[in-house]
Amino acid sequence: MLFVRPGRLADLDALEHMARTAQPVLHSLPHDRRALEARVALSEDSFRAEVDFPGEEFYLFVLEDSESGKLMGTASIVAAAGYSDPFYAFRNDALIHASRELHVNRKIHALTMSHELTGKSRLAGYYIDPSLRGDAAAHLMSRARMMYIAANRKRFTPEVFSLLLGVTDENGVSPFWEAVGRRFFGRNFADIEIESGGRSRTFIAEVMPTYPIYVPLLPEAAQRVLGEPDSKALLAYEIHLEEGFETDRFIDIFDAGPVLTAQVDRSACVTLNETRVAHEAAAGANGSTYLIAHNGGEGQFRCVLGELPTARNEGAPLAQPARAALGVQDGDTVRCVPLHRPETNEQSGDAQ
Repeated sequence: MLFVRPGRLADLDALEHMARTAQPVLHSLPHDRRALEARVALSEDSFRAEVDFPGEEFYLFVLEDSESGKLMGTASIVAAAGYSDPFYAFRNDALIHASRELHVNRKIHALTMSHELTGKSRLAGYYIDPSLRGDAAAHLMSRARMMYIAANRKRFTPEVFSLLLGVTDENGVSPFWEAVGRRFFGRNFADIEIESGGRSRTFIAEVMPTYPIYVPLLPEAAQRVLGEPDSKALLAYEIHLEEGFETDRFIDIFDAGPVLTAQVDRSACVTLNETRVAHEAAAGANGSTYLIAHNGGEGQFRCVLGELPTARNEGAPLAQPARAALGVQDGDTVRCVPLHRPETNEQSGDAQ
C-alpha cells in the first residue's frame, strides 16, 4: 500500500537519488548531499516544533510503498516562501496607452517583476516515480500536503500557492527563457533552475529586468506559453484544480509557467472534510475513494487512499494494511476527504 509520511534522515540516500534524477529539477531537494541533509533535518525539526505562525519551517513528505519500503515520490511545503530572500515572479499587468488626439486607446499586457508572493505558504518539490501507473498515486502525493495544512492551520498562511512547470520542448528548452532569461543571464535554463533555489535568490533581482516587459514585443513562441503548464504538468494542474486552486495573474519568472493560488478555507480538504472514527473493515466493504489522514503529533502525520462508505455515520472502516500505514487503532479519529468533488458543492465539512 502507498502512503505519505514526513521524510526523515534515514531517507537521505533515496532522496539524493530523486534529487539528481528528477525531471524537472526539484527546487526543494539540493543536489549537494550536505545541503540536502540540512534540508531534511530542517523538515524533521519543523514537524516537531510548536508553531504559532509560519516562518522558516520546511515540510518534506515522501510516498512510501509499505510492502517494499521503497520511496516512490516526494513533495514539500514551504511555510513562508522567500523567508530569507524575496520570492520572485512576474505579474501580468494590463497597461492602458491612450491618445485622445489620435483616438487611440489600447490595453497592452506587460510583465513586471514582483515579490508579492513573498511570505505566503507554497506547495513545492512534487515528484512521482515514473514507474507508477494511474492518477491515484499522484493525487495522494500532491494533496496529502493540503490534508496536512488543513489539520495544522496555524503553521501556514490563509492563502497558499503553487508554481507549475512551464512549457518546454523535447530538449528541455523553454521558449520564454530563450526570449527573456537567456538575454540577461547568458546561460542555459537548466543551470539557472538549479542555482535559483526556488526563486528566492538575490541574483534574480540583480540580473533580471526591473522595468516592465511588454508582451507584444516578445516572440510569438514566448507569448503563446505565458501561463501555460507543460504537458508533463497537466496532471498536476488538474489535481490542483480539484483541490480548489485557481490561476492567478502571476507567472514563473523563468519559464512562464502558471502560478495557482487557493484560499485554504475554500479548499476541498477543508470544505469537504469529515472527521470519522476508524474501525475494522468488514469483508467486502466498498464505497467511494477518500483521502484519509491521521495526525498523530510529533511528526507522525500519515495519509492514504481508501474506500469508505459515503454515509458519515458508518465511520471509517479500514482494512489492516491501511490502519497499519496510518498508525491508527479502533476508535482513533481520522480526517476524510472525497478524492473527487461531488457534482454539487453544497456539502461542507468540519473546517478545523
